[in-house]
Amino acid sequence: MAIQNVSDTARWVAEYRAMETDRPDAIFRDPYARRLAGPEGAKIVASMPRGKQFAWPMIVRTAVMDEIIIDRVRAGVDLVLNLAAGLDARPWRLDLPANLRWVDVDLPGILGHKVEEMKNERPRCRYEPVMLDLIDVPKRRALFSQLGAQSTKALIITEGLLIYLEPEQVGELAKDLHAQPSFRWWLSDLGSPMLLKYSERSWGKNLRSGNAPFKFAPENDTRFFLPFGWRELTYRNTADDARRLNRQMPGMWFWRLVMQLYPKRVKEKYKRFAGNILLERV
Repeated sequence: MAIQNVSDTARWVAEYRAMETDRPDAIFRDPYARRLAGPEGAKIVASMPRGKQFAWPMIVRTAVMDEIIIDRVRAGVDLVLNLAAGLDARPWRLDLPANLRWVDVDLPGILGHKVEEMKNERPRCRYEPVMLDLIDVPKRRALFSQLGAQSTKALIITEGLLIYLEPEQVGELAKDLHAQPSFRWWLSDLGSPMLLKYSERSWGKNLRSGNAPFKFAPENDTRFFLPFGWRELTYRNTADDARRLNRQMPGMWFWRLVMQLYPKRVKEKYKRFAGNILLERV
């Protein structure tokens, strides 16, 4: 089973979380992942070239974002707004305060599937699903306005979303988020043009056939967001976190050795190959 549409990418990543959970040395545990991914998730991973071999960046992303979310909650976040939430089960699996409000937003097909699968499970916080197409700008803005008025310190999450959008769409989303003064922090993953080229060689055909090609990887990195009112607070290099968490790509030791031969400017460029970012409003 190949990827049929962009919502199938949620099953793909959920299967990776299930694979990590099965490990005796798992760096996080998501007991709901395999149920949410379903048999389709395993089939998608099997259909992707080197699908299992390249699970590591998605697994590292999950673990790093867990850390950042918990840190922001401890800093006083009263609302987590998870855009294109997919099959993320953090409201059920993370140690979150009961009074924290968590709002998932995604298309009815994938979010409806999660709500149905999780209906008998009790979330750790105040959980609310909102079934909405984020491309519908008027409805998106209305939702942001409502939630913005009901919170004081909100964290926005766009895990696995931005890369599927055109730069113009990302800019409009950034402006809409910044329009709400209570939206204080924005957590996302961010790739470089080098990552886009590498991914195109590996998975481009599979993603395009499902109308889910990778698109967004700005040349100017997190500076892309500055004109829209957002600046970098934290950049977490995926390769460095993979080394820390013992989830490196097979053979990464060799590439680290080779990298020592490159000039400084090239080394600096690769430090921003792919990472997880926390933005704050300017």
